[in-house]
Amino acid sequence: MHVGIGLPNTVKKLTGDDLLCWMRQADEGAFSSVAVLDRVLHDSYDPLATLAAGAAVTSRVRLATMVVIGPLRNTALLGKTASTIDALSNGRFTLGIALGARRDDYDATGTPYGTRGLRLTDQLADLRDQWDDRQIGPSAARVSGPQLLVGGLTDVAFARVARYADGYMHNGGPPKIFTRMADKARAAWSDATRPGQPQLWGMGYFALGGEDVKQAGLDYLRDYYSFTGPFAERIAQGLLTTPQAIMQFISGYADAGCDELVLFSTSGAIDQLDRLANVVG
Repeated sequence: MHVGIGLPNTVKKLTGDDLLCWMRQADEGAFSSVAVLDRVLHDSYDPLATLAAGAAVTSRVRLATMVVIGPLRNTALLGKTASTIDALSNGRFTLGIALGARRDDYDATGTPYGTRGLRLTDQLADLRDQWDDRQIGPSAARVSGPQLLVGGLTDVAFARVARYADGYMHNGGPPKIFTRMADKARAAWSDATRPGQPQLWGMGYFALGGEDVKQAGLDYLRDYYSFTGPFAERIAQGLLTTPQAIMQFISGYADAGCDELVLFSTSGAIDQLDRLANVVG
């Protein structure tokens, strides 16, 4: 299993120079990927624009959205942007895509919330067609287009994985939950008679340092996931704050067959990248 670093593009008051520094330093270290989150109504950097900049300042790490909220975007432009980042990075781009759960982001973009599932299914089919016919360039590095992963927790989501995607992107939680979701992804893949196995990606949050760093991380997660109500506290309590907790988390995901585990920092301080690198080696 590979371990990637989640960039703090949704941490408030982060400068552009800081974000570029994160990507450059990750590229020079042991991490296999850098990934970003997606929000509209939030003090955050756009995920696709961030990774386009990342293509220019990195040469090794894979660049991933984890995830981009597909229905908020025009499909043709999303496909063109994905192909562009993939071409600029010489095939290092992974488009992780899902529905998102925040109604306010849909309202802000004037996108109907109730039909978002149907829109995503249509969007995935259209992306595949667009990348196949190559009328909207540039051509991605792969013949079939950028690597495409689909997120979600429902049976419909796993059907999308099996029909349209290269694999499944899980949105966090303890290893036992990822194990169940990975099994569902593999079962859907098998039912669709797809050859091989789906790519499986997972994620978690970490904050390494003193009590002030831990508290700031907890506050960040409670705020970021406040739309879930009381469930935000459960997410916050899953924050990894010790080397031992991180290694147990990594081991659990590896045992479940995860291919790429991305650990997101809840702080914009660049020392978090170094601290995590020291833990994972």
